[in-house]
Amino acid sequence: MSNPDADSDQAETAPAPQAPVRRLRRAERREQILDAATRAFARAGYAATGLDDVATEAGLTRAMLYRHFDSKADLYRAVLDRACVRLAEATGVDDFDENTLPAMIRAAAADPDGFRLLFHYAAREPDFRDLIDSITAASREIAHRNLATRIPEGPWLGWAANLIPTLTIEAVIAWLDAGQPDPDQAADRITQAVHGVMAAAHPSH
Repeated sequence: MSNPDADSDQAETAPAPQAPVRRLRRAERREQILDAATRAFARAGYAATGLDDVATEAGLTRAMLYRHFDSKADLYRAVLDRACVRLAEATGVDDFDENTLPAMIRAAAADPDGFRLLFHYAAREPDFRDLIDSITAASREIAHRNLATRIPEGPWLGWAANLIPTLTIEAVIAWLDAGQPDPDQAADRITQAVHGVMAAAHPSH
């Protein structure tokens, strides 16, 4: 008996000669496509990456991609949404504590392409900027709430609350770009930079 959740075109192949496409359940095939799309978009960017590039990366046909996603924009949005969900699952969404930064570093190391797409590439694409803007706004609100117990109310509190989330993300991406050195110490090193911002935000004596 056939599996209704499996792709029905098991014999379809990508344009280049290769082995028949392995039969996968629909959810597994979708994850395979998202993995390939994440790599392809991170390598060349959204504008320069076509569905044929994603299909080649996944070892599938363009037609098979259309069975799971309506368009390139739909696929890119799904890539960003998955990266966002993975990060939220790793770090939580309601508060920051001493476990948040180590969890963020682990999530970035596990999916560096997805992390870069979410925080660097999406910010440059007007059609997808809303996602990163919502993440940024939520991060600033949480930072402001946490920092308010340490920094007096005023413009420097707002400055620190705006800067620290951006600094943290950029520090993690710079760490990825540097080859992920000393992963056990990365969180402590980035925390030192965050504490520097907090110290600078305190009023001068």
